[in-house]
Amino acid sequence: MREVKAKKKCCKSTPRCKKCPVVLKRLANAGLATHERKRRYLVAGTVPKKALKKARAF
Repeated sequence: MREVKAKKKCCKSTPRCKKCPVVLKRLANAGLATHERKRRYLVAGTVPKKALKKARAF
């Protein structure tokens, strides 16, 4: 598990960047990350490519 700090604000670009708060929230809902504290997430070491692609989709 690695700690990732989310950006303050989403830029809403397509596809979303990996540190986007929306992407991290979607990964947390999928069970691949856990929300620790404000803007900090613990992400599993290797996130499946399909799951990351789905989370980054606009």
